[in-house]
Amino acid sequence: MLFYSIAFFTAALDQLVKFLVQKNMAVNQSLPLIGEIVKLTHVRNTGAAFSLFVGFSPYLAVIGLVVSAVVIYLHYRVPAKNYMFQAGLALILGGSISNLADRLFRSFVIDYIGLPFWPVFNLADIMINAGVVLLAYLLFIGRKKHVSGSF
Repeated sequence: MLFYSIAFFTAALDQLVKFLVQKNMAVNQSLPLIGEIVKLTHVRNTGAAFSLFVGFSPYLAVIGLVVSAVVIYLHYRVPAKNYMFQAGLALILGGSISNLADRLFRSFVIDYIGLPFWPVFNLADIMINAGVVLLAYLLFIGRKKHVSGSF
């Protein structure tokens, strides 16, 4: 149940921010959050991360569905007591579902976090990356410390 709670909270929070950004900001409008370092910037991304594959939204939606299905499959294959691994999967699922919802209902993903010298991104992207980093750490570095049992 914690797995789905983390995924739901991640997706819901990202969708709430996207809703507020879309409702209150013009496309390409930027507002400083932390000086000139972090800006709230309303961008419509029809591609993937870093605006790669622009215009391939239907294919990216299929990839999002496949990723979500694989993550749910892994959730049931990995023992529930592997809390850190399950948390990593939940972060990936929440981020994937939020961006997938954008692709399906808007035909683009709303990005809103702007940093200097970096493409605009969103909370879902952060959660996907955090989940991947956590899983990579557990699989390649910290497996003996944090993961018991096999999958």
